[in-house]
Amino acid sequence: MSKSPLALPDTTQARVLVVGDVMLDRYWFGEVSRISPEAPVPVVKVERTEERPGGAANVARNAAALGAKVSLLSVVGADEAGRALVALMAAEGVETSLHEDANLSTTIKLRVLGRQQQLLRIDFENQPTHEVLRAKLADFERKLPDADVVILSDYGKGGLTHISEMIKMARAAGKPVLADPKGEDYARYAGVTLLTPNRAELREVVGRWTSEEDLKTRAMRLRDELNLEALLVTRSEEGMTLFRGTEALNEPALAREVYDVSGAGDTVIATMAVMLASGLDMAAAMQVANRAAGIVVGKLGTAVVSLDELRASAE
Repeated sequence: MSKSPLALPDTTQARVLVVGDVMLDRYWFGEVSRISPEAPVPVVKVERTEERPGGAANVARNAAALGAKVSLLSVVGADEAGRALVALMAAEGVETSLHEDANLSTTIKLRVLGRQQQLLRIDFENQPTHEVLRAKLADFERKLPDADVVILSDYGKGGLTHISEMIKMARAAGKPVLADPKGEDYARYAGVTLLTPNRAELREVVGRWTSEEDLKTRAMRLRDELNLEALLVTRSEEGMTLFRGTEALNEPALAREVYDVSGAGDTVIATMAVMLASGLDMAAAMQVANRAAGIVVGKLGTAVVSLDELRASAE
């Protein structure tokens, strides 16, 4: 366990390219005072609404909040939600290249909350078309030379159909690639520099482990099979573990109060990318990412962590 002080480099020159599935997170906040006479469900009187970037867009805004120059590449529908995302990202200082697909509905996750508790989530989504994904791949190739690090944020919505080609292009150009995985097919992430599954996601792929040593064995085997430089497993109340070389480096969880874990993985991979692009090694970057995760789970919904918050948390 690392005892060294938190090292924060100059992040202003870091250039991060984020590619993946974007979505619009909508929140309806209200009060619950009665049960519906039509069915045994609460009636929520909506008093305010909020919109935030989600998925890869949340990764991008997290990287921008840490001072990096961020470019976001994705696909949206030719709809109101897609336009809302463009405006939200512009407000966050993120350069966007969001390819419009007329046959696509921009992914929306609508959350209804009463007294700060989530009561219901409604998802609107479908898959992008092949033609617009090909255009996105060509755009990726053009943007690659201007990036110090690439993040592939996979939410399983079809936006990373050409992920294997993207990984090969980035590695051939000498760019580190960080990927946040989804599903059970990790072969699609072969060759990335760093893979960042959470505990449950890793368990789906390597099975249940019985001890720390068993976890290390399974994680190292997966890392070798996929030809990864490193594997970072976020483990909720157990903190996070970096499997690199022959060692497993642990950072304990730092959250004082866990309010909402949604988007915490976005914060972790964004922080890792910015810190690596700013010159930190993986162990030091993990220390900062762990600190950021401890802050963001104390906030409601998808949120960001600033450099000032990181500095204050280390005092």
